Amino acid sequence: MKVRAILNPRAGLAAHRALEAVRRGRPSWKDLEVEVTRGPGDARRLAREAAAAGAELVLSVGGDGTLNEVAWGMLGSSAALGIVPVGSGNGLARTLGIPLDVGRALLALEHAVPRRVDVGWLNERPFLNVAGAAFHHRGRNGGRRGIVTYVRLGLAHCLSYRARRLRIEAGGDRIETVAFLVAFLNGRQYGGGAVIAPRAHLDDGRIELVVIEDAPRLELLLNAPRLFLGTLERFRGYRRVSTAEAVVTAEGPIDPHRDGEPDDAVERLAIRVEPRALTLLVPRAVAEDPQGPFLA
Repeated sequence: MKVRAILNPRAGLAAHRALEAVRRGRPSWKDLEVEVTRGPGDARRLAREAAAAGAELVLSVGGDGTLNEVAWGMLGSSAALGIVPVGSGNGLARTLGIPLDVGRALLALEHAVPRRVDVGWLNERPFLNVAGAAFHHRGRNGGRRGIVTYVRLGLAHCLSYRARRLRIEAGGDRIETVAFLVAFLNGRQYGGGAVIAPRAHLDDGRIELVVIEDAPRLELLLNAPRLFLGTLERFRGYRRVSTAEAVVTAEGPIDPHRDGEPDDAVERLAIRVEPRALTLLVPRAVAEDPQGPFLA
């Protein structure tokens, strides 16, 4: 099998330890090359070049941002994408049951099965797992960036958050609300075990639009553990709409994110889904689990 691995060396010390493990590959991967990214956009370019060169499998070795770029570069190709999680969130890898240890992840991928999955688009830029916006002071003003930071630290800093009035059009519904957070999910969780859409499927041609409505700060803090218990739907401020497209506008600019990486502020979020646009390698047990993230 012709395999190309794209590794982000900036994904922490784990990425450097992963490099040798990936280079050793697996017995069935007789033709394996490893490419190392050097800056933003490299992973997308390298993935596109790998697919064009006839790679049957492209491995994303890094965090959620690297995975987003690799998937973007592979759109329109017949190559399969394998996830070797080396980041801090790893939301999609966790949903797919891919081990967080590199060696075990490579073993799982060698025996995995292909599944076609949907790709979400936020303002015509793709996301594989989750996109959205959280409305609090951290935003883009310093500190560690990424959706895991938004979830873990945003709720811990409820005293500084600023709820926003949103107008949402989705699936024929029109909603006006004051929100703490809005998210668009293809997968089931942000990462780090924070499950926000436990009933989401990766191949149903739908995006789960989730709104966490404004509530007293103490109530938000008391309900924060539900993120990690898979029971967030029981919070009275939780609203979910399953839709193929949506438009969200707010009072003032919105700072969006896609798969953990921030985008420039915008006035409007336009969401759509491209059904079964990409092939993922998935452990067989997860692919065939009737309670898992696939319809079939």
